[in-house]
Amino acid sequence: MYEFGFRCDTGRVRDINQDAFFVIPEQGVFLIADGVGGHNSGEVASRTAVTDIAEYIRNNPIPKKRGADEIKQYFVSLVFAVNRHIYSIAQKSAPEGMATTLVILMLDGEKAYVINVGDSRLYLIRDDNIMQVTEDHTYVNGLLKKGIIDEEQARNHPDRNMITRAVGAEQNVEPDLFLFDVYSGDIILMCTDGLYNELSDDEMHKIITDSSDMRSACSKLVDEANERGGSDNITAVSVRI
Repeated sequence: MYEFGFRCDTGRVRDINQDAFFVIPEQGVFLIADGVGGHNSGEVASRTAVTDIAEYIRNNPIPKKRGADEIKQYFVSLVFAVNRHIYSIAQKSAPEGMATTLVILMLDGEKAYVINVGDSRLYLIRDDNIMQVTEDHTYVNGLLKKGIIDEEQARNHPDRNMITRAVGAEQNVEPDLFLFDVYSGDIILMCTDGLYNELSDDEMHKIITDSSDMRSACSKLVDEANERGGSDNITAVSVRI
């Protein structure tokens, strides 16, 4: 079993919390979502995503201890199914569009599988280092990768929250998949942009490693993000191996 903690907060500016998360610790599954859309459409999208995924896993057990390709295909099929459902809801009830980011973590022994769509993030904290595993699907990150802007310009770019890929935005979606080994003492942090836009990677690393447990770590992260302004919804899920 893993030690884990979580906290989801509306923040100090938004009226509606469009973030959502779900944990299935007995299966080593943790997920977060950040909804996108006018009115309450983003809230519907993120909650539909986590509900659909939990139901999908209950009805279609994860093929653990199988080959990596089989497990990856399982999660690709899962994301495709969730994407189709949210897209169909949007066509009927949200003409302005609705979608959500999504990060799924599945721990299987000494392996971590990560599925990502959008700009919510997963970090790996190991010893004195923090590393972003996922890649942001944003317009600004595309500029950064092409060398058009530097990291400082990216942090302050007016379009830094414009995402280029999301679950439910189009009929089909292509998730990123990552696989890496985990070791005793590793900490995995999953968070929405309401956290990492307020705190630097080094600040998040220090708060987590200075905390006595994962639950208090998530609470401290969210509290500090709110102290910095809390301009967006904030979600943090942390898991210690």
